[in-house]
Amino acid sequence: MNGLPAASVDMVFADPPYNLQLGGDLLRPDNSKVDAVDDEWDKFADPADPLSTGFALYDSFTRAWLTAARRLLKPEGTLWVIGSYHNIFRIGTALQDQGFWLLNDIVWRKSNPMPNFKGKRFTNAHETLIWAARDRRAKRYTFNYGTMKELNEGLQMRSDWLLPLCTGGERLKGDDGKKAHPTQKPESLLFRCLMAASNPGDTILDPFFGTGTTGAVARRLGRHYIGLERDPTYAAIARKRIAEIEPLELEDVTNMPNKRTEPRIPFGVLIESGLLQPGTVLSDMSGRVHARVRADGTLSSSNAMGEHRGSIHQVGAAVQGAPACNGWTFWHFEGEGGRRPIDLLRQQVRAGL
Repeated sequence: MNGLPAASVDMVFADPPYNLQLGGDLLRPDNSKVDAVDDEWDKFADPADPLSTGFALYDSFTRAWLTAARRLLKPEGTLWVIGSYHNIFRIGTALQDQGFWLLNDIVWRKSNPMPNFKGKRFTNAHETLIWAARDRRAKRYTFNYGTMKELNEGLQMRSDWLLPLCTGGERLKGDDGKKAHPTQKPESLLFRCLMAASNPGDTILDPFFGTGTTGAVARRLGRHYIGLERDPTYAAIARKRIAEIEPLELEDVTNMPNKRTEPRIPFGVLIESGLLQPGTVLSDMSGRVHARVRADGTLSSSNAMGEHRGSIHQVGAAVQGAPACNGWTFWHFEGEGGRRPIDLLRQQVRAGL
């Protein structure tokens, strides 16, 4: 990481070692061994001290890679880090100490978690992701709110995500038929993170690349990626996996525009540009309520509830006896095929900017 140029990546996704501190083999009720995380890369305790937790060494390791990640991020870049209860709280403290600004913690609730075989604790059914901006002054970090809303059937996406573990055909296996990597993450998780906080053409860094899930999803979604992996077996699997990925067409992976970042178009601009003439009669979708367009960008209307004059929103609310109204979608003009919302004319103006 220290060999890469500063401010060169748009997003970091990190899945660092958990420091699980396993005290021995984990067995199922039938005495079969659970394929747990007991690799050397997850061991930070002092082997000469059976009571050692390895916290000091793990904290030093965490601060080192976070320092490098912050240097590599562009000012508007963000970082995702995932962990379990063994390490995520220590990482969260280090993030804040390094100057990162926490945006969200996401609970990845696993739909198919491994049970607690000993029956001495609750089933560990989730992991936590922390999403953080490079610093608290970052105001323009990427968040594709509209895309996340559409992925959630038009509802604002929450910070608890129900997604399955990596199983079945997605789970990579070695020549011996065993898991190629003990903590391979599902592509659905990376898909959501990348769609939320990056755009096509962005560069994604994964400093704990493993078998290349981040690279595979990045390539499919039209992002560039940098993967760092010291284990040659994992690296070989990742290269083969990613080489088989066919990138999607750009038009298929471009995020929905965020309405909050679109230029504001006052109603009066539609009159100035000639898209609506003073005196034009607008109506609601049913055609029962009417209002006239005035040259000053206001509407006037009269009905049983009285005379009304004001903005498209004020008059729309008044004729309904409602506390508020979105005039852009309430008022319609006569166009090809019948009544059309005036919001279409606003989009026409935006497209010409």
